[in-house]
Amino acid sequence: MNITLKPEHEQFIMAQIATGKYAKPEEVIDIAFRLLEKLNSEYAQWIEETRQKVDVAIAELERGEGLDGETVVIDILERFHHARQVQE
Repeated sequence: MNITLKPEHEQFIMAQIATGKYAKPEEVIDIAFRLLEKLNSEYAQWIEETRQKVDVAIAELERGEGLDGETVVIDILERFHHARQVQE
């Protein structure tokens, strides 16, 4: 596979090599791919955790355990107002 890099990507790779941390472009690209894999894995995990939290929240609401949105917003605004007063 042949890939043509944008000039700014080539400059970035060369700057990384110039730091002395990497000896050749392949090392920089390998790190970039590992970071991308990690990012994708962490994102997938975050999505799954968020879905589970949403499922729990839906079940709580169905059991009548939730708070209505207006009550939550009023509480948050009161906390902000109180925090401002403390700062002044």
